[in-house]
Amino acid sequence: MFGGFAPPQLSEEEIKQMEAEASFTVQQVLVSAVLLYLSPFAVDLASKVL
Repeated sequence: MFGGFAPPQLSEEEIKQMEAEASFTVQQVLVSAVLLYLSPFAVDLASKVL
C-alpha cells in the first residue's frame, strides 16, 4: 500500500549511541528545568545580599 523501501536496520552500536545521546538530552532538559525553577530565588537572594 505504501510501497517504497524499508528503512535500514541499525546496528547495536548505533542503537547504543542513539540511546546515550537521548539520555544525555533528557539529563540536559532536567538540569535546565531545575535551574530555571531556581533562578528567581537566586536573583532574590542576590538582591538581598547586595
